[in-house]
Amino acid sequence: MTIDPRTPVVVGVAQAIQKPDDLSQALEAIAMMEQAVRDAAADAGAPGLLAKLDHVGVVQGAWKYSDPARLIADGVGASGAQTSVSANGGNTPQSYLNALATRISTGEMSCAVFVGAETIWSRRRQRRAEMAVPFTGQDDVEPDERFGADVLMQTDFEQERGMQMPIHFYPLFDSAIRHARGETIDQHRDRLARLWQTFNQKAVENEFAWSRTPMTAAEIRDASPTNRMVGFPYTKAMNSNWDLDQAAAVLLCSAEVAEAAGVPRDKWVFPWAGTDAHDTYAVSNRRDLHSSPAIMAAGKKLFSLAGVGPDDVDHIDLYSCFPSAVQVGAESMGFSEDRQLTQTGGLTFAGGPLNNYVTHSIATMIDVLRGDAGSVGLVSANGGFLTKHAIGLYSTEPPAVGYQAADVQDEVDQIPVTPVAEDHTGAVTVEAYTVMYNADGPESGLCALRTADGARTWGRVTDVVAATAMTTEESIGQSGNLDAGGTLTLA
Repeated sequence: MTIDPRTPVVVGVAQAIQKPDDLSQALEAIAMMEQAVRDAAADAGAPGLLAKLDHVGVVQGAWKYSDPARLIADGVGASGAQTSVSANGGNTPQSYLNALATRISTGEMSCAVFVGAETIWSRRRQRRAEMAVPFTGQDDVEPDERFGADVLMQTDFEQERGMQMPIHFYPLFDSAIRHARGETIDQHRDRLARLWQTFNQKAVENEFAWSRTPMTAAEIRDASPTNRMVGFPYTKAMNSNWDLDQAAAVLLCSAEVAEAAGVPRDKWVFPWAGTDAHDTYAVSNRRDLHSSPAIMAAGKKLFSLAGVGPDDVDHIDLYSCFPSAVQVGAESMGFSEDRQLTQTGGLTFAGGPLNNYVTHSIATMIDVLRGDAGSVGLVSANGGFLTKHAIGLYSTEPPAVGYQAADVQDEVDQIPVTPVAEDHTGAVTVEAYTVMYNADGPESGLCALRTADGARTWGRVTDVVAATAMTTEESIGQSGNLDAGGTLTLA
């Protein structure tokens, strides 16, 4: 098969973790990123590709560099490269790859890298020890491009009613999944624990996973002194972990450049297709709380572009900040939960470095596909509260019709939204909920509610006895009374 010289191909990947006993030996984030870029070129067997970089992209992180991509480009000898820093969102790495692969396929560029790193673990401990925290200063310079846009993904009303963080939204989504599947609370918790055990097992095998301690389903499911309940039904072992130091980079170029640089063919992995979309930015407006029209549309388009279906995918890594994200992703794209849905171990065990997890999952997938020539891999990415989505297909075989990417937002936007009743008081019905815990046990219930005319509002169960009962007795479908302050009294 003749390959179009502009066909994009991933040629190098790199991952790193650091957890030094001597905190003075910990690298800062920019140093980890630069090293990851160098390691990706070394992985390709072509360090000379760094001088050919047209673009250096950096996934936004919890650091204060103004243009880290410029520091990296200058450091690796690619001073002429265009630089970019992304918006926030776990979808960013796959969206980066979709965009950069498209630019390579159209001839706009021929060689690019994107990279990210977090050093939250070492910085926290250095501060506690009253040590100097390393930081490379930089003039207040802007990158050449801002990749993506930061958008508000929750409303003031949601925040006022206690829906403020991922740990509030994702377990609430899982209650809606439970109800939609007709499961009891115990059946649901058992199934989540079994699912997350398969993620833990992958992490144990993954040399780049942050936590490689084996856990049984029972240990994941049940609260303990080392695995507290956070937001029912999620224990700590079902929550994304960002207290870590990790870095990852992905290097891609045109087939022509890869050939000229002498990259061995057994290193080549071709992106086949990529898609992007987002659900309503405000969760309040979602059609329901157990599905994702955006993932459904993006997945359907992805398979159509590549001419394959879910059963043709051999290796899968679904975004896994919390179990609800995995379940919705699998359901939306037609994957059974009996399949292995992670290659890394997920954001709980492999690690959740803010926006950069999917750079790690792409890097891992590239290595998996290199070891299984001819197979097909899928990576999904998610940002916000199951909000922004990007998906990609990969194989060591070139795409039959060339690389293709699509944004399916116009299709998603045709779906009617749910109205919000911010000023509603009186009768409501519980649509979904979670119970938040403190050190002493259940603290309050956070509830998505429906009014008689189908609008959505939010409320809190502040009575501790009632909130505790919600962890053993199904409350979805239960009626109640909502007061003007947002306090819900269940009937």
